Amino acid sequence: MLSRTAPRAVPRCCRASSTRANILAKNGPSSRTATASYQSRAAQKQQQLSRSILAIAAAGGLATLSQFYINDGQLVRTVHAEAPQEEEQAPLVFEQSRKKKGVSEEENRDLISSQHLQVKRSWENPGVYAWGSNTGRVVAPDSTESNIKTPRRIAFFDGKLLRDIKLDRNFAAAIDEQGNLLQWGTGYAPDTKAPVQTLAGKNLVSLTLSKDRVIALSKNGSVYSIPASAEDQASGAKPTEGSWIPFVSSSSRIAYRNITPKDLARSERVTSLAGGLEHSLFLTSAGRVFSAASATDSYPSRGQLGVPGLSWLTRPTGDFDQPHEITTLKGFPVTAIAAGDRHSLALDSEGRLFAWGDNASGQLGFDSTAETAAVDAPSLVPIHKLYAGTSQTARITSISAGGSNTYFTADATKVASPGITDPADLRTVGRVTSDTFALGSGITGSLGNSRWTHVQSAPAKIPSLSSLFEYDEATSTTVPIRLASLSVGSTHAAAVMQNITQTSVSAGATPDSTNWGADIVFWGGNEHYQLGTGKRNNVSTPLYIQPLDSVAELARAKKSTGAKEEHRFHITPRATAKLGDGRKVSVEQKVVCGRQTTCVYSSV
Repeated sequence: MLSRTAPRAVPRCCRASSTRANILAKNGPSSRTATASYQSRAAQKQQQLSRSILAIAAAGGLATLSQFYINDGQLVRTVHAEAPQEEEQAPLVFEQSRKKKGVSEEENRDLISSQHLQVKRSWENPGVYAWGSNTGRVVAPDSTESNIKTPRRIAFFDGKLLRDIKLDRNFAAAIDEQGNLLQWGTGYAPDTKAPVQTLAGKNLVSLTLSKDRVIALSKNGSVYSIPASAEDQASGAKPTEGSWIPFVSSSSRIAYRNITPKDLARSERVTSLAGGLEHSLFLTSAGRVFSAASATDSYPSRGQLGVPGLSWLTRPTGDFDQPHEITTLKGFPVTAIAAGDRHSLALDSEGRLFAWGDNASGQLGFDSTAETAAVDAPSLVPIHKLYAGTSQTARITSISAGGSNTYFTADATKVASPGITDPADLRTVGRVTSDTFALGSGITGSLGNSRWTHVQSAPAKIPSLSSLFEYDEATSTTVPIRLASLSVGSTHAAAVMQNITQTSVSAGATPDSTNWGADIVFWGGNEHYQLGTGKRNNVSTPLYIQPLDSVAELARAKKSTGAKEEHRFHITPRATAKLGDGRKVSVEQKVVCGRQTTCVYSSV
C-alpha cells in the first residue's frame, strides 16, 4: 500500500542548515584548499584592475598636457565661426552680334534668324520637298534609290504652285495651279521619270487616292474617278466631252468616270472629299454625306460605306461605284469628314463625332469585340469621360484619320463649379484648353503618347499637342495653341501648330525684326525614313526635323557664325507674297503624309 509521508516542518524563527555548509563539512580539508585558491584568484584580479586604472590615468594626463601645449596654454580651444568659401563666379559671356557690316538689312535678318530665311526661301523658290519610300519612284521620280532619307526637292515642281497633292507608295497625283491633274510613279507607268498631265480642263481643286484610282473634286462640285495607271486610262471607256464649239463633241483623251451624287438639291454641291483604300466620302454644302466604292478589285467589306447591310451581293443595280447617301446622319449637319484605310469619320455642327467601319484596332472609339470588330452604321463616339471631374465642358473641333488611326482635337472650357467662391478659381472660368487625342493602332508609335499599343479604343491624349499656351503681345493675353492641320499617313502623322506667326516684316521694319513660321512636328512609323529625320527608328512622341533647304541653311550658318547650327523646320503660313518669278499671290506651305511617304508643297 502506497503511503505519502508529510515533510518535517521547520520551526518558526529557526533556519535550516544550508546545503553548501553541509557539503563543506563533509569535504573537510579539500574544501578549505578550494577556498584558498579562490581567494588567491580574487587578489590577482584586484591587482590587474589597479594597474589598468593607473594606466588610464597616465594616458589621460599625457593627453591633457598635449592639449595644453597645442592650444597655447589653454585646455579648451577657442573656436571662431568661419564664413563659407565664396564660389568662383563664371564670367557672363554675351553672344556676339551676328550682324555684318557692309550688307543690307535683309541680309542681316537672314544671318540672325534661320526662321526668317526659311520663310523667304519658301516664297522665292516654291516647290515640293518629298521623302520616304521611293520603291515606286514617287518621292524622287528620277532616282532609283529605294528610300529618300531626308527632304529632297522634286525638280519638276521647282517654281510651281499646286492646289493639292497626294502620295501613295507606288503612284502619286497632284493638281497644278490651273486645276489640271498630274500623275507619276511606277504605278502610273513603269518607265515614268516625271509627272505627266492626264485629266485637263476640269478645274480640279482637291483629290484623294484609293488603292488603284484617283478621286478628284472640281470647283463646281463634280466628282471624278480616274484610273491610277496609264494602261487603264488608255484601255478604259472614254466619256464624250463637249467643246467650246457649239454642237461639237469628242471623246476624252483618257478613261474616267463622273461619280457625282445624282440627288443633290439645286444649290447643293460637293465641297470636300476623303478616302481610304476601297472607299471614298463626299460632303455636300447642305451637310449631307455620301459614300462610294473606289477600288476596282475589291468592294468595301468592313462597313466603311456607312450603309447597313450593303455589300457586293446586296448592292443596288447600276455602277459599282455609285454614291450612297448615309441616311443615318440625317438631322446631324456634318461639317467635316475623314477616312482611314477602312474606317470613316464625320463631325457635325454641334461637335459630335460619328465613326463607322473597321474597328479591329479600336479606331472607332469603343472596344473591339466579335460584335464591334466592324460597324456598318455611324455610331456616336463617347467623349463624356475625357473631362470628368475637371469642371470643363468639351467640344470636338477637328477630325483626321489615316491607316488604322483616328485623331481629333477638342476645346475644353472651364465652367464654374457649384459652391466655389475662391477668387483664384473663379478667375479661370471661361478659360479654354485645346487638346489632341488619338485612337487605334499604336504599334509604330502613331498614337504619339510615348506608348507602343496594339489596340487603343479609349481616346488617348497626346501630351505634346495638348494644353499648350502662349502669350499674344498684340492682345496682351495668354491664348491656347491649337492645331492648324493634321495630316495622317498609313503609319505616321504630322501636325502643324496654330501658334503666333509673323510674315509681314518688310523693308520698313526695324533691322532686328524677322519673319517666322508655324511649328510642325512628326511622329509614328519610320521604316522608310518617312519622318525626315535621316534615321529609321519609329518615334512615339512628336518631334521636330531640320529645315528643308539644308544647302541654304548651311550657307547661312557659315556666313553667320562660321559653325554648324541646329535649327528646326518652320512651315510658312498663308500670306500674300512676292514669288521668285515676280508674281504676287496668296501662298502657303502644306504637309501631306502618304503611304510611307511625306511631302511639303507650296499651295496656291
